[in-house]
Amino acid sequence: MATVQVCEAEKVYILHGIRDDLRVDGRGCEDYRHMEIETDVVSNTDGSAKVTLGHTAVLVGIKAEIGKPRPMVPDEGYLEFFVDCSANATPEFEGRGGEELGMELSTTLYKVFNNKHSVDLKSLCITAAEHCWVLYVDVLLLQCDGNLYDAISIAIKAALFNTKIPRVHISVDEEGGKEIELSDDPYDCMRLDVTNVPCIVTLCKVGHRHVVDATLQEKACSVASLIISVTQKGTITCVRKVGGGSLDPESIFEMTEAGKRVGKALHAPLIKLLQQEESLGKKRQKVGFLG
Repeated sequence: MATVQVCEAEKVYILHGIRDDLRVDGRGCEDYRHMEIETDVVSNTDGSAKVTLGHTAVLVGIKAEIGKPRPMVPDEGYLEFFVDCSANATPEFEGRGGEELGMELSTTLYKVFNNKHSVDLKSLCITAAEHCWVLYVDVLLLQCDGNLYDAISIAIKAALFNTKIPRVHISVDEEGGKEIELSDDPYDCMRLDVTNVPCIVTLCKVGHRHVVDATLQEKACSVASLIISVTQKGTITCVRKVGGGSLDPESIFEMTEAGKRVGKALHAPLIKLLQQEESLGKKRQKVGFLG
């Protein structure tokens, strides 16, 4: 993970500000930085999204391919995650540093998203025990200024909302064999239900309080963080503690309740924004270097 060095005077300034619910950039302890979301930004994917959170930028592309269901769940499809930590985001991602972080992020994303409570995996099944849709989710970190998990989860939910999977037609030949045909009509497609897809909220313990969407400077003052994935109903699907410090039971309870509150409030405006953008169709103005 990218880090910065802060002197003792800076730490004291940041700690005192958070104690009084006033962070360096003027936000409260449970406020996010300015966020920009853009979907359908990569042409050769079935769904894509770019999210900018402060100076953290993440690009997600989803490709749907036909594969074989896993033996334990023959009537479900599945998701595969790959995270590429670009060395352009920070020099610390060069070599093994980026690979190790990529594996850590992929493992967490797999636990959060690849389950029947987050995504309707049964809808990805074509023929039980024979064919299913496999969604390959590629995540590219373009810039890093803290809070990677939250930015990535929002980008994945936006990309899943944008994903269009071709409609499948199955025919049986004279010998009884099954033939799979994919529709060529771009409008004849299947859309995923992202209602229960969670968003990740990362809470960093700084002093005696906790903050949401920590910057790299605030992260340097934090002893430990709690990663919580929350659905729009406030249900927690995954909890993970990161960092070398410890958290007492009271802090964990307070951070969990705050994560549920912040995560639940994040979903409604996100879905509304995605629906508004999609309704614009070709009139939508593309921004950034992908425009």
